[in-house]
Amino acid sequence: MKTIGLIGGLSWESTAEYYRLLNRFAKEKKGGFSQAKCIVFSVDLAEILELQDKGDWERIGFILANAAKSLEVAGSDIILLCTNTMHKVAKDIQSTISVPFLHIADETGKCLVNNHIKQVGFLGTVFTMEQEFYIGRLREKFGLEVLIPEQTDRQKISNIIYYELCMGTINNESKKYYKEVMNKLAERGAQGIILGCTEISLLVKQKDSPIPLFDTTFMHAKAAFEAAIG
Repeated sequence: MKTIGLIGGLSWESTAEYYRLLNRFAKEKKGGFSQAKCIVFSVDLAEILELQDKGDWERIGFILANAAKSLEVAGSDIILLCTNTMHKVAKDIQSTISVPFLHIADETGKCLVNNHIKQVGFLGTVFTMEQEFYIGRLREKFGLEVLIPEQTDRQKISNIIYYELCMGTINNESKKYYKEVMNKLAERGAQGIILGCTEISLLVKQKDSPIPLFDTTFMHAKAAFEAAIG
């Protein structure tokens, strides 16, 4: 089994879910005491969010690229960035390392195509919902039509991610609100919904949605594990 390097801490709540999933996959595949071979480089989310608020994506790219390089030097054969939003600086990471970098949007797109989804709803931070670095990639590489929530909903969706889920808070009122938004996306014609932030699956599950949910954390971790076992 190859070693998977995780750039985590964005937030640690979702990084812990990556770790749990990778080890679950190893146990299911190999049985017994089998576990995934992982190295985690956890960055300081407070520092990253301060830079994000300033719009200093260059500095964020530098920090995350250095984290990736450290993981490669430590022996990682595959690198994952355990967040959707920070894939805005994916090129900075890829240009720094020589080992494979599994882009979360690519693994999501492959899964959607395999499930014959053409029109999909998308939930995430305002950055991933409104900028082209992510949904543009889904559209251009995989031919997907991506529907995002109405403008009045987008900031609240994002605030719940940052001020509740990243802090480990699960609020039933927030779950109810997300369910309402998912119903709206289904009514607009979405065949499925991408949980485009690695924390969202901590709040909503398939039973909360009238259409299939595509959990980016699960898909990303699954792709990494399959790559690790060859």
